[in-house]
Amino acid sequence: MNISRRAFSKSLFLAGLGCAAGQWPTSRAQAAAPSIEAGTGFIDVHTHIGTYTDPKKNLSPEALISWMDEFEVEKAVVLPLTSPESTKYLQTTESVLAAAKDHPDRLIPFCSVDPRTTHAGSVKALTGMIQGWVDQGAKGFGEHKVGLNFDDPLMMRVYEACQEVGIPLLFHIDNIRGKDVPGLKRLENALKTFPELNFIGHGPGWWASISGGLDQKSLGGYPKSKVEPGGAIDDLMSRYPNIYGDLSAGSGANSISRDMEFGTEFLIRRQDRIMFGTDYLAPGQHVPQFELFEKLVLPDEVRSKICRENAIKLLKLS
Repeated sequence: MNISRRAFSKSLFLAGLGCAAGQWPTSRAQAAAPSIEAGTGFIDVHTHIGTYTDPKKNLSPEALISWMDEFEVEKAVVLPLTSPESTKYLQTTESVLAAAKDHPDRLIPFCSVDPRTTHAGSVKALTGMIQGWVDQGAKGFGEHKVGLNFDDPLMMRVYEACQEVGIPLLFHIDNIRGKDVPGLKRLENALKTFPELNFIGHGPGWWASISGGLDQKSLGGYPKSKVEPGGAIDDLMSRYPNIYGDLSAGSGANSISRDMEFGTEFLIRRQDRIMFGTDYLAPGQHVPQFELFEKLVLPDEVRSKICRENAIKLLKLS
């Protein structure tokens, strides 16, 4: 029987997670209720539904699940986008909760509100809103992708409310949204101010900071050069136990592939706080994470932690 290199690599990956090749369901009907305890496939901590920028490319919950079936993604976090800088077409918390209600065995809902929303300004009001969504099943807050400095007082209210409710927050950093400076000093201010809140890092500004030697422009880009010593991510992870990383999007894949030797060592070193993600948000989108994980040579234990176990633990999925 002929088998593609991609299919062969996937079978090896799945075997490393403790499941035999060929066990993943091949149809939507079969895929209706996979068991998280079975240890099969990826848990993707970063996807979206709805429209992002192109109205011709709406991603329905059913289309997302079909894609998940194709790529052995057992469960996926679905993130709303509620800030005007985050997308052309807002994606509401209510739509995410409804999708997860319809597909409870596959989709994991997060919640989000823009910190500038008039009636959500106080910490008490924000806490009440977020707790209401958590009561409906939300497992975290995000994508927090807001056109303010990362530690703006309005942003800090959101962090305080999430800490009070007890859910993690997934954020985006670049030079437009969640704005910071080289060294991520604004993020550090939030980390030390809210030590009981688990932050999940994402976006160009976060992942460019795997390397030292950055200027302000680099925080908004996708550097291709070898990683230089002194990266803020390693520094922050060494000093703050409440910071995690989400490997999604071009920024996440690039951070590892730009310097595979350093990237592999980094994943092994930070194996307990890195999580697999794709940022899949439109039909037909190319996702580099699958090719990256075909190339990476990691111990089975490390691969399993990154691809599913860390998400299960952080999001309390079992």
